[in-house]
Amino acid sequence: MDFSKQLSLALFIFQVLVFFQSSAQSASNNSNLFREYIGAEFKNVKFSDLPINSQVEFHFILSFAIDYTTSSSATPTDGNFNVFWDADNLTPAQVSAIKNQNSNVKVALSLGGDSVGDGYAYFNPTSVNSWLSNAVSSLTSIIQEYNLDGIDIDYEHFKTDPETFSECIGKLISTLKKNGVISFASIAPYDDDEVQSHYMALWRSYGHIIDYVNFQFYAYDKGTTVSEFLDYFGTQSSNYNGGKVLASFISDGSGGLAPDSGFFTACSRLKSEGNLHGIFVWCADDSKGLGFKYEKQSQSLLAISH
Repeated sequence: MDFSKQLSLALFIFQVLVFFQSSAQSASNNSNLFREYIGAEFKNVKFSDLPINSQVEFHFILSFAIDYTTSSSATPTDGNFNVFWDADNLTPAQVSAIKNQNSNVKVALSLGGDSVGDGYAYFNPTSVNSWLSNAVSSLTSIIQEYNLDGIDIDYEHFKTDPETFSECIGKLISTLKKNGVISFASIAPYDDDEVQSHYMALWRSYGHIIDYVNFQFYAYDKGTTVSEFLDYFGTQSSNYNGGKVLASFISDGSGGLAPDSGFFTACSRLKSEGNLHGIFVWCADDSKGLGFKYEKQSQSLLAISH
């Protein structure tokens, strides 16, 4: 074989190796993680109501634990968290049952949310140290009582600066992980200047201990197109650089890219590019009336050779 043919063959082999290496690296960024918020709307939904595909990693996220009093006046408590989800249907015994029946299921709780009582649920610490001490104590108690695996941060309204939020939440996650109370943590920002300033400050300082970014893509305008969704996904992946940004939809279709209007097309595109880190849904309470059809579709997509 002359030199030019040897060179051509070597170049061809090199290109093939690069292609397969690139494909393997791309595929390795995909995940079979499915997550769903549950219990915020008190529609009597139970863990056992949901279809659970054994081929996915399934996270229920109890919504919400809030550091407010449970009285009608609902005042801030500086990190003393209480259960505000549907505790009649989502009990410690039910958590244990669903985990015992499904080895792929983990259960987390989400902190904050949009509202409490008749007003917003504000992040409103007295100081970093006092809030942190109270939060670690109260959340450890709830997490151990309910046999939970992780926490999600979903504060959406703030009475403090981004740096204080970053220190409080970052140190909370660090402490709970160090103490072996939780094994994972996520954040749930959306595209709002105040919200993003707080979460991106947290990400800059503590992104290395945050496992998932439950970005609320359904907070974008209703009627979002596939191409717009993919642009938004790219933007937020840059904002939370290095993070596992999950695709998301709201099951009632009231915002963002609706599940019956191209969401799964967008997810398939992300998957083909190796960027589908998982899917999460808001929320099981609304999906119950739809027979959880979009949950089934989401899990089927994630389960196929992720």
